[in-house]
Amino acid sequence: MNYYAIKAIYRYEMARMFRTAVQSIIAPVLSTSLYFVIFGSAIGSRITEIDGISYGAFIAPGLVMLSIMTESISNSSFAIYFPKFTGTIFEVLSAPVSYGEVLLGYVGAAATKSVIIGSIILATASLFVDIEIAHPLFMIAFLLLICVSFCLFGFILGLWATGWEKLTIVPTLIIMPLTFLGGTFYSISMLPPVWQTISLFNPIVYLISGFRWTFYGNADVGIGLSLGITVGFLIVCLLTVRWIFKTGYRLRS
Repeated sequence: MNYYAIKAIYRYEMARMFRTAVQSIIAPVLSTSLYFVIFGSAIGSRITEIDGISYGAFIAPGLVMLSIMTESISNSSFAIYFPKFTGTIFEVLSAPVSYGEVLLGYVGAAATKSVIIGSIILATASLFVDIEIAHPLFMIAFLLLICVSFCLFGFILGLWATGWEKLTIVPTLIIMPLTFLGGTFYSISMLPPVWQTISLFNPIVYLISGFRWTFYGNADVGIGLSLGITVGFLIVCLLTVRWIFKTGYRLRS
C-alpha cells in the first residue's frame, strides 16, 4: 500500500476545501438554514407534528441527507474531473499507484468533507429545533456509509463526464428531484396508497427513512431494508469504479 500517494492526494483535496470555504462550507449551511426558516415557519405552522415529532425536528435528518448527498457528489466528481480536464490525470495513471490507492485518496477526502459539512449542518439544525438522536452509533455509521457511497457515485460521474455541464446533469435533474420526493419534508405515510407504492421505487426514500430512524426510531420502511439498499448501492459503485480502472473507460482516451 502506497500510503505516501494516498496522503498526497488526500491532503491536496482537503486543502482545496479550505481554499474554497465559502463555496464548500458556508453555502450549504446557509442553504440549510433557509430551508429551516422557510419550511419550518411556513409549513411548520400548519403541520405541527408528524408521528409525534415536531415538524422542524422531523425534517432535520432529511435536510442533512439532502446536503451530504449533493455535496458528496459535487466534491468527488469535481475532484476527479478537474485532473481529466487539465490533463494531469495521466500523471496519476502513470505513477506507481493502484486504482484502489487513487480511490482512497480522492473518495476519502471527499467523504471527509461531507462528514464535516453534515456535522456542521446538524449543529446548525440544533439551533432551530430540538434534535434527539435515539441511536447515535447507528447514526454515525449510516452517515459514513451514505457519504462514502455518494462520493463513489460522484467519482463515477466525474470519470463519465466529458464536459462541465455533465457534472450538473445527474445531481440537478435526478438526485435533487428524487430527494425532494423521497420524504425529506414529509412522511410517505401521508400520501395516498397509490403514491405510497410509487414512492417505494425511489431509492432515496430508503436512505432518508433509515437516517431518520437513527434519530427518532420512526421509519417509513424497515431499517434492515434501508441498510441493505445502502450497502448494495455502495457495492455497485465499487464494482463500477473497479471496471472503469480496469478498462480505462474515459481515462485513457
